[in-house]
Amino acid sequence: MRKLPNFRSPSVLLDHARHTMCFYHPRAIDPSGGLYHYFMDDGTVYDTRHRHLVSSTRFVFTYAMAYRHFSYPAYREGTAHALRFLRDVHRNADGSGYAWTLEGHEVADGTQHAYGLAFVLLAYAHASMAGLDEARPWIGETFELMEARFWDAQAGLYADEASQDWSLLSPYRGQNANMHACEALQAAYQATGERRYLERAYTVASHITQRQAARCGGLVWEHYDAQWQPDWSFNIDDPENLFRPWGYQPGHFTEWAKLLVQLEARARGVLEHDLGWLLPTAERLFAVAVDKAWDAEYGGLCYSLAPDLSVCDGHKYFWVQAESAAAAALLAQRTGNAAYWDWYQRLWAYSWTHFVDHEYGAWFRILDRENRKLSEEKSPAGKVDYHTMGACYDIVAALEQAGHA
Repeated sequence: MRKLPNFRSPSVLLDHARHTMCFYHPRAIDPSGGLYHYFMDDGTVYDTRHRHLVSSTRFVFTYAMAYRHFSYPAYREGTAHALRFLRDVHRNADGSGYAWTLEGHEVADGTQHAYGLAFVLLAYAHASMAGLDEARPWIGETFELMEARFWDAQAGLYADEASQDWSLLSPYRGQNANMHACEALQAAYQATGERRYLERAYTVASHITQRQAARCGGLVWEHYDAQWQPDWSFNIDDPENLFRPWGYQPGHFTEWAKLLVQLEARARGVLEHDLGWLLPTAERLFAVAVDKAWDAEYGGLCYSLAPDLSVCDGHKYFWVQAESAAAAALLAQRTGNAAYWDWYQRLWAYSWTHFVDHEYGAWFRILDRENRKLSEEKSPAGKVDYHTMGACYDIVAALEQAGHA
């Protein structure tokens, strides 16, 4: 049994974030532009050409946050390198959108996704906070693009997908793009101080976790039709879809819990809206996630729950554990309830034992119910350990507020 460190020590968490970052840097840097997106467990790059907008934007985040915490000039250079590729290659030349995937420098899939634009907004906000001043005006530019193309004013939420030329808007609506938009909008507020971003984050959070949840048993269902009515069968035959899995997602319950606690703290004294629902909603979502999805036999939170809240996918995903640990820490700090610290310790102990690769660095992506790896691919497109390092930074902030510095 591997000895566990003190997970309530900021230095332990920052050391872990640094160790994770060392898995990617400098091997991820592609001298011809951008970063490589596909890594085996030992760090071998197994696809040097394919690029995904989600990875490209998340690399801006991971490098920017690493630079802000560790002040290594190479991380600032990495942020700028990732930012240039996002701006010069993913972004359409006329500024009308961003390519979803690339093969080299050529568009492979030009479909427009609100989920992708949310991460573009997040990337620009974090690049700006890392001192790359050129990114500051691109925050507003991206917000306006989302406003013009995806904002559904009647629903008070973002639509999800459009054709490359914007001529066709998909009838599909999803909570995932809106959840990450809430995250990105809070970052935009942090970077700029502009209240409109916090207002929009509040609106999105309220409509997903209050109005939409009321249509779905008080919980956050993933998929909706064009009228924002729940679609209970969408992707029922594709439960492991990377961005649109079927079922309730316990990891999204806890991710929302984290975002709601952060939103309450940022909105207090700034917004005049009712904030009283934010903490109770966060606590309820977290409680359901750990009550229904925790695997009492093998540990860890399972991936998906059916509409009756039974486990329908018992796989363990890295991001679910990381986001849940962050949510537990933020709830513990906010409420003073020691039960959240107990969950925090349980989640970290499980993750440290089964998910963290202590040999090569970073986290394994997916395990079966009995915690066996399913492949040797540590980081395919979309991963880049944005969730794990981001959770560490969120937790450090909570620990410092709770006096654990």
